[in-house]
Amino acid sequence: MGLFDKKYCDVCGEKIGLLGNRKLEDGNLCKDCARKLSPFFSERRNSTVAEIKEQLAYREENEKRLVNFNPTLVFGNSEKVYVDATARKFIVTRSSNWRGANPDIIDFSQVISIDTDVVENKDEIFREDQNGNSVSYNPPRYEVEYEFNVVIQVNSPWFSQIELELSDGNRPESRMTDLYREYERQMYELQNLLLGNAPANAPVYTQAAPEYAQPVQSVPNSWNCASCGSLNSSKFCQSCGAPQPVKAGVFRCDKCGWTLPQGQQVPKFCPQCGDPVDFRDMQ
Repeated sequence: MGLFDKKYCDVCGEKIGLLGNRKLEDGNLCKDCARKLSPFFSERRNSTVAEIKEQLAYREENEKRLVNFNPTLVFGNSEKVYVDATARKFIVTRSSNWRGANPDIIDFSQVISIDTDVVENKDEIFREDQNGNSVSYNPPRYEVEYEFNVVIQVNSPWFSQIELELSDGNRPESRMTDLYREYERQMYELQNLLLGNAPANAPVYTQAAPEYAQPVQSVPNSWNCASCGSLNSSKFCQSCGAPQPVKAGVFRCDKCGWTLPQGQQVPKFCPQCGDPVDFRDMQ
């Protein structure tokens, strides 16, 4: 056969365009059929035509099962884990139209293990000197953000693991924030839930799935704005923008031991060592 001979999909039989061929171990697959495969599937090149047909049949059945999938909890930000705690099943997807995206329905019993990790990304902040050169501050200053990563090992004929970042698109910049603590709760709550370690009556610290409203949980460490009286959980008032008042107490840096002078505002970075300030070091 010549290089530019027409190819046909060995699954659906349709003609494959010039750039539309997806090679299989023993045949060809069109991009439309490839799009229907599981998003967690990565062994297409090593799969036979028969194996791809078997997976596509499973994917059609999965789409039908989604009609009866009723999530009660949702974890994450851009990429979400929707959990049907009653049926003990979950899906992982970035799509807001998750039924249309046909995400794989995973049963709790298929979960083998769950690995969690909080990654600190730390980049130094530089200033420009009088000669226009980029130089470090003294002491050095840093921009910090935190990733909350989860890897779910599963027993499935089509894939073995699902990787996701709960904080994708909205990473906290400090360990002292409510956002950091919320992702931390979500990470361990999800781990315990999917592994069956959560107590029967344990409180759930996640938001309810939008399609199935649940009672709103109170947010720990909330504060009332002194300017407008609004209740807030972030470091700035959602109504008027006023900053959260500094907690009473004495701050001591856990890295170098520097202590904040009486009456001064707590800085974002320790002036002695440059370490990001953590309000948990208030004494």
